[in-house]
Parts: sequence; C-alpha cells; structure tokens
Amino acid sequence: MARVIIHFIGVFLPRRHCWYHVKTEGEVMQRRSEYIQVAAHSIHISHWGNPSSPALIMWHGLARTGRDFDGAAHILSKDYFVICPDTIGRGLSSWGQNPRTDYSLKSYAEIAEAIIDYYKIEKLRWFGTSMGGLIGMLLAGGVLNERITHLVINDIGPEIGSDALSRIIEYVGSPPSFASMPEFKVWLEKIYAPFGENSEEFWQLMADSSMRRRSDGRITTHYDPEIINQFSHNADELPLWEVYQNISAKILITRGSESDVLPTNVGDKMLKYNDNASLQEIKKFGHAPTFNSIESIDLLRLFLN
Repeated sequence: MARVIIHFIGVFLPRRHCWYHVKTEGEVMQRRSEYIQVAAHSIHISHWGNPSSPALIMWHGLARTGRDFDGAAHILSKDYFVICPDTIGRGLSSWGQNPRTDYSLKSYAEIAEAIIDYYKIEKLRWFGTSMGGLIGMLLAGGVLNERITHLVINDIGPEIGSDALSRIIEYVGSPPSFASMPEFKVWLEKIYAPFGENSEEFWQLMADSSMRRRSDGRITTHYDPEIINQFSHNADELPLWEVYQNISAKILITRGSESDVLPTNVGDKMLKYNDNASLQEIKKFGHAPTFNSIESIDLLRLFLN
C-alpha cells in the first residue's frame, strides 16, 4: 500500500462544532454509563449506539477521560457501537491499588482486552489519542493483531521526545486546586490550549467531567497524581517501534500541526516503518486534535469505512 501524507487544512469554526446543533438521522443516540469489574478494578465506560453495530473503541489521553469523545461518539454512534472507557486512575474509574504496576501500558492493554471480551467483540476499530494511541499500538501489534481492523493514532508516536515528556510531567504531576469552577475552567483552557479552537460547550463539559472535590472542598483534577509515575516506574515500555512494525491493521496517523509530542520526523518514520500507514496533519492544533468538529469527524468516517 502506498504511503501517503495528506494535509488537512479545513478551518475549525465554532459554529461547526457538534455539541448541540447536530442530530443523527432517525433516533438520537444517547450516552449510556456502565461500570464493569476487571480484576480488582472498577472501570467506568460511556457507550453510544447499538451493541450490534460494528465496534469502535475511543481511548483518551494520559490525564483525560472518555467524556472527551462525547461529541464525536454521539455522531459516530449512527454507524458504530462506540465505547469510551475511563482508564483506571481517571474519571469515574477506580484508582490503582498498586500504582507501580497498575499505571502502565501493559496494565491498560490488559484492561482494554477484558473490556473487548466483556462486550463479546470479535472485530473492532480503535481510535486512540496520545496514551490511547500507545495502547492501541500495543494491542494491534500484539494480542489483538487479527481483531483490530482500523487504527487511528492521534498525535503520538512509538517514541516521545524528552522535552514534550517533561512538559507533560510538569502539569500532570502537580495538579493545583481551586476555590471555584470558573477558576478551574480558566486553568483548563490555558493548560489545554494546544487542543485548538473549540466551542464554549466543549470547554464547559471538559471542566464538568474533569473535576473532583478534595476533602477540604476545593476543586482539583479528576485523576490520581500517581499516574505520572508510569514514565519512571515503567520507562522500559517505550519505544514501541517493533510493536508498531507488527501492526497489520489499516493505520491513520493524525498529527496536530503545532504538536511537540509527535514531531514531523517521527511521523515520517512511522510511514517508513509500516506500509499500512497514512498520515494526516491537522492545522491549528498542537497536542492533541480534539475531533469535535464536523470536518474532523467526517475525516474519521472516511477512514473507518
């Protein structure tokens, strides 16, 4: 298969964001919330659509939750059974009992495999942002090699540069606290400015689904601060070049044009290492494109179909 680089130059306008003005044809698919037990972990899952439809798993980034995909999942649920888990230590899932081993790509991949088996899914499509992309690579190049048919790797590569990693560790490892939700929302918009231009509804939902209250009543982030230690406790899990080479699924790599996590040279190397891969650069985004515009969701539909 030819290696192709496509530059996506559409402008992402607020009116084109899909939160409230877009309805799917026929019955509107609503988000459903479910908790499943995987070993010692309680995993929260948001899912959309008909369970008999082809399965699409959307897995979030390091310090995020499955709610990041509400807009895309709502629209894609017309064609797919969309599953959006909260990784352990994030959102409404339980925190790790043994952070050293629980917060690792190996552990996340095992949980993902258990979720797939729980829903009795034989074949699936995978969309992974950042950490979710690493998990997808690990599975598609390993135990789920024959079951993952399409893999979207959103703004991550088999290796992460030291400067980008240091930036992530700095803001994830020391979550601040706030007296009010407006203060928390302003902070989120600043920290996640590389997410690009998004609607007010997007940022408000992000704030609502990203907060928890501490015992003193102040607001802080939704995740266990220990998650950041996976980079020190399990540093040998990266790079994943050998695993990436083994992927037989159709691969779409998406890169924010201003991303420091997936630099151009790593994206080019990914094309050379796997002939099934194509790369699409998304303008006006850093790390990472949010896929909450009609244009970007149409891009996903085209690839997944």
